[in-house]
Amino acid sequence: MKIRRVLATAVALAVTTPAALLSVSPAYADAKPAAQTQEKQSKPTIEELEEAAAEAQKAYDKAVEAEAAGRVEVDKALDDLSEVDGTHPLAVASAAARKAAKDAAAAKTAADQAVTEAKAALDALDETATEEERTAAETALSEAEATATTAATTKTAADAAATEAREKLDDARVAAVRAYGVLQQAVEDALAVKTAADAALAKAIKEAEEGEGEEGEECEPELDLTSKVTGLPDKLVAGTSTDFSLRVTNGSDRHMDKVLTFVSVHATDKSGLKDTEKFFRLQWSTKSAPKWQNADADDYIDGVGALKPGAHADVKLRLTLDKATPAGNGVAFFAADFFNEDGSCGGAPDLDMYEFDVKAAGSKPGKTEDVKPSTTPRPGNTGTTPQGSASGTPAATGSLAATGSSSATTSIALAGGAAVLLGAAAVFVVRRRKTGSDA
Repeated sequence: MKIRRVLATAVALAVTTPAALLSVSPAYADAKPAAQTQEKQSKPTIEELEEAAAEAQKAYDKAVEAEAAGRVEVDKALDDLSEVDGTHPLAVASAAARKAAKDAAAAKTAADQAVTEAKAALDALDETATEEERTAAETALSEAEATATTAATTKTAADAAATEAREKLDDARVAAVRAYGVLQQAVEDALAVKTAADAALAKAIKEAEEGEGEEGEECEPELDLTSKVTGLPDKLVAGTSTDFSLRVTNGSDRHMDKVLTFVSVHATDKSGLKDTEKFFRLQWSTKSAPKWQNADADDYIDGVGALKPGAHADVKLRLTLDKATPAGNGVAFFAADFFNEDGSCGGAPDLDMYEFDVKAAGSKPGKTEDVKPSTTPRPGNTGTTPQGSASGTPAATGSLAATGSSSATTSIALAGGAAVLLGAAAVFVVRRRKTGSDA
């Protein structure tokens, strides 16, 4: 599977930069393919990932320590800011303001009561009361009302002061909690980084282990494991979906425990330089997995399962083009591989390539025919086995210019041919590792 992934990368590279690939050199037999080199440069090594994971662990540990210390500090701060027995100046001021407001409220209540009583005393005087008694009662009421007015003003001011002091105290509490929240968020962020670093390291180790296992497998070409496409027209229109099928047949006399199909679709605009495959969506379904599923990033379809000698399985495919898909050229690659529980494996030594035209949205496809495997000569497709290769994959030698392609060949076909050259070189290099050669 690793081999096919390298090939898929090569195909994508070829389609997006066909002009550069036209100058491809025959030196691939003794050097790592460009796609493989780019992949190595873009991916960190296991040692680098281990270092990153270690640094992420240290950062997380420090964040946890800071959060624990911050918890102690925030608890202390909240205790100090308590209105009941807090010692912080804001807590003391708030408590004093609250007491002053309470005292002012009590004073206003008493003053209001004095006014009520003074009014009652004045109202109780009858015609027998002397002028001096009435004057004294009126004076008492006037003084009580003045005291009540002052008490009301004092209470209003005391309430405002208490509210302001309480707000300052609340703000201080919120600030303390927010400061602790920053430490909590730091722990969450550090944990996310640590988790990602650990996952990246685990993935790299797993891929390395899988790669070692794959390089140790004695995979052989199996010409009798075939994949035939039907129903894919030679013209596709943007904004439409096309259903077609792929029949995988085990024409050999051996049982295949697990069969995988490789389906990869690439396209460019009419210039052949702009990659347009982002507008394409490939889906598949099989008898064992009838629900439509999106093709994964590795371009593998794993719904075929096992195949007995002489048996076949059908894969339904659906290719959808977005309405914004530019007119241009497309190419689809198909192949099949098998893997047995005893470690044996193999598959099609080459990819079948199908070319099609892409029409702009609203176009009439006109007369269409089922696509046929491309007859464009492909580099290295000689049917011979390269020296030192156990795979039977054609040797990655010779330049694209030497394949006999005519000037009328579309740019997508040239890109596809260059991709096959890269893929063959990738396979050759990987297989050579089994013999102990440096690649």
